[in-house]
Amino acid sequence: MAGTRTYRYALEVRWTGNTGEGTRTYTSYTRDYVIAEGAKPPLAGSSDPAFRGDPGRYNPEEMLLGALSACHMLWYLHLAAEAGIVVTDYTDRPTGTMEVGRGGIGRFTAATLRPRIVVAAGADLALADSLHGPAHQRCFIANSINFPLEIAGEVSVAPSSAA
Repeated sequence: MAGTRTYRYALEVRWTGNTGEGTRTYTSYTRDYVIAEGAKPPLAGSSDPAFRGDPGRYNPEEMLLGALSACHMLWYLHLAAEAGIVVTDYTDRPTGTMEVGRGGIGRFTAATLRPRIVVAAGADLALADSLHGPAHQRCFIANSINFPLEIAGEVSVAPSSAA
């Protein structure tokens, strides 16, 4: 395919949960791990607490939601800059639903992004709101999932600063 570029990504995911017995029993180890890449700070992970994980660490399901949200945000900011819309704040609170069936086999069934975007005075709010569609279409992570992703965004104008 003409114009296709390929990018490769590599990480180290290292299990750190051997408490001395390895996986001798289901309860003899922790689900802790570290994700690392080069000089970047390590990311501490574990399984969801429902699956014997550490609630103080990110679990894979949260990281999937974070990847979806961050990808959408980065494309949205890109498109806003191209459209001349000055974004001054962007916050998202994504949610997702996962079902686990027989044999412990689970999958995400839906996710929703809820970006709250603040734009500078004078921005075209309708245009700012419309950028969610193209941002979703261009998001690499959204294009890689097999479950519905809803975008429930809200755009508002930054309050005027007092002189």
